[in-house]
Amino acid sequence: MRVLVTGSNGQLGRDVVFLLENGGHFVLACDRDQMDITNQAQCIEVISSFHPEVVIHCAAYTAVDAAETDIDGAYKVNAVGTRNVTVAAERTGAKLIYISTDYVFDGNSENPYQEYDNTNPQSVYGKSKRAGELMVQSLSSKWFIVRTSWVYGLYGNNFVKTMLKLGQEKPKLQVVNDQKGSPTYTVDLGEFLLKLMPTEKYGIYHASNSGTCTWYEFTQAIFEEARELKGLSIQAQLEPCTTEQFPRPAPRPRNSVLDHLSIRTNGLSGLRSWREGLRDFIGFSSNQE
Repeated sequence: MRVLVTGSNGQLGRDVVFLLENGGHFVLACDRDQMDITNQAQCIEVISSFHPEVVIHCAAYTAVDAAETDIDGAYKVNAVGTRNVTVAAERTGAKLIYISTDYVFDGNSENPYQEYDNTNPQSVYGKSKRAGELMVQSLSSKWFIVRTSWVYGLYGNNFVKTMLKLGQEKPKLQVVNDQKGSPTYTVDLGEFLLKLMPTEKYGIYHASNSGTCTWYEFTQAIFEEARELKGLSIQAQLEPCTTEQFPRPAPRPRNSVLDHLSIRTNGLSGLRSWREGLRDFIGFSSNQE
């Protein structure tokens, strides 16, 4: 298939491009240098010229805390930029896959969030991503919205890399133990997108690695796998703490767990367990060094 990927130099985008090319697809990888998504005329020109069958829209403003003060910047990318990509994709008749987030929910539910639960974003980032969802739903006739959570991968900065670094440098680490979610490996998410895109099973999907943990439990697992697979000397003493002990500009969802209702009801294969994904990531990253 002919597939255009926005945000192709990002953490998810780079793995998506790699998987697509390995799968024999004809790919146009677009980062901001190739296509500024906030420029509607440029989006129409680039997408129309390539004439993709699918557009995978990974580009986003993801600086969660910075968005609290850079409100215009967040909406310009996540809402206006998404509108521009959607309009251009619709003109060419392309399917659109929009990558969204658990931050569209308030995080106060006791249960995992299903695709059709009411959204109630609490942060500017979450509100701007929800605005992007609304653009996709109202302007595209062939859309998939894929919400995910706690994403990490080989490229760019992420929680796993940060914890591995701090674990070797700090004598003590406090990590939040009252926020739970499902860590999601970019390769596993990318493989799901590739299975979804040839279908016409349009709609909202929650796609994260299966199983749940807190950030503290995630860090414990990171350290265990790093010691076993990489032989790292991690000396940091790990201690659980509360969200209130680490105030941040943007509120974090207490519950980021996503139920995979749409994956099940559409007969698709879910993502493997988060621990298996983490193990593969740490094993693979050690082979790259």
